[in-house]
Amino acid sequence: MPKNIIPDFSTPSTSGLNFTLSAQRGKHLVIYFYPKDNTPGCTTEAQQFRDLYPAFRAANCEVVGISRDSLKSHANFKAKFGLPFELLADTDETVCALFGVMKLKNMYGKQVRGIERSTFVFDKAGVLRQEWRGVKVPEHAQQVLDFVQSLN
Repeated sequence: MPKNIIPDFSTPSTSGLNFTLSAQRGKHLVIYFYPKDNTPGCTTEAQQFRDLYPAFRAANCEVVGISRDSLKSHANFKAKFGLPFELLADTDETVCALFGVMKLKNMYGKQVRGIERSTFVFDKAGVLRQEWRGVKVPEHAQQVLDFVQSLN
């Protein structure tokens, strides 16, 4: 399979409906993977995407966040920080596997499996146009927005 083709998938979303990749065509799409709800880096990243969300929408782009947390955890996280975009639950790591974001990480001297903070941008035709892996949070959402705006 070509590197820029991600198989279609469907996974539960905080909207109460399933999010399906193929249903997003016709607008740009940002999917950002993050390790865990309500942790410092993930909260900062979500807030940055929240604050820039109107600019993403103006660029005909949807943003969704995804982690292995439950829908209940996502709903609380979304409400607590006023996130205007959907969060997707990948509790069985199916979507994480499609994107290859599960990695062994060192945490407090122990190796643990977790999500490598990563962001993917799809164009209106559903083609993967850009990916960032091992993301550092500061300024990242702005970098993604700049790239999305360059697609228009």
